[in-house]
Amino acid sequence: MVCIAAFIILALAGIIVAFVSIFRPKIGKRYLKILKKSWGCFGKRVTLQKCETGFGDDVKNSILGRVAVSRPKMVKPLSAGIEIISILIVLITAWSLVEGVKAGMALWTLGTCNVKHASACSLGAEVCSIDDNTQPDNLVERVGLWFSDWGEIFSAIPDKFRDWSVDNFKFDGVSKTSEAQQYEAIDIFDPGCEVCLVSFRAQLDSGFFDTHNVQLVPFPIQDSAGKFKYPNSNIIARYMLASYRYGEPRDAASQSDTVAFQIIKRIYTAKNTDGINWQSVLNDDYSAEQTEATLLQWLKDFGYHSDERAAIKNLAMSAEITEIIQHNNEIVTNDIHAKGIPTMIYDGRKHTGKFEAE
Repeated sequence: MVCIAAFIILALAGIIVAFVSIFRPKIGKRYLKILKKSWGCFGKRVTLQKCETGFGDDVKNSILGRVAVSRPKMVKPLSAGIEIISILIVLITAWSLVEGVKAGMALWTLGTCNVKHASACSLGAEVCSIDDNTQPDNLVERVGLWFSDWGEIFSAIPDKFRDWSVDNFKFDGVSKTSEAQQYEAIDIFDPGCEVCLVSFRAQLDSGFFDTHNVQLVPFPIQDSAGKFKYPNSNIIARYMLASYRYGEPRDAASQSDTVAFQIIKRIYTAKNTDGINWQSVLNDDYSAEQTEATLLQWLKDFGYHSDERAAIKNLAMSAEITEIIQHNNEIVTNDIHAKGIPTMIYDGRKHTGKFEAE
């Protein structure tokens, strides 16, 4: 183990030595000579052969030489300590390599290097992560969760080679217009997600909603215990879906945008009378009752009569809308394998993170 640990340390030190050797070439030559000898022993050890070079003994002897002269009784315990430290270095390095491979594969397959907490990965896209907040109580459960991460990674590998056509996903969402058209894009979002707000505004500014018939799928993020990440997102999603299924106001003038689209547009782009963005108000200030009262007032603003608003309110809290949300969530989680939103599907690809105009 000593020669393997020494090789690891020498390999890591190579970056510093490479810089120093620019000014002191002799140091670089001496380092390469030692590294070559270390590699010879390392190669033998990892292939389970006997190390003929004696490099490991050379390392120990060089460390213990001075101790043997001044404190001979310390040689044996110090020698054992070197072996233990060597084993720890090898184990830590091996674990780091495994974790590095895991993070790389997760980034390639799922778009995040952290399977359980997508937003914690600085290498991935900026998202509102769909976190798994499962807290294991013991070592066995922690090991089980670690292996479950690998399971998610391997199950998502086929996604890299699949056909990401919007026709493959049968969501029950809402559209921008009431005109019956074949969808060209799918946009999965949470009304309370700050990144979704930025993404939606970018879509508006780029004209994406004008060039693509987009199916908007509200996805209130929940943790493993069923708690919503943004407390009022579920109510907003229900009213969007309910108003879309109910239909447009009977007496309202012809509108280019559906009421469902106008609701999310107001949340993401408009401000209240105090000049505060509606998303911030609904996320941070309003209770569930205040949020519902606000949505009912908006329905009135959009042209619904009192009987229509009452019908939409009942539909929003019905089992029908609950089933729609559950159906959509299953597709997002089990079929698309989304780890964060917004997640969009268009042009035959899955796009994770905020919308970037091409």
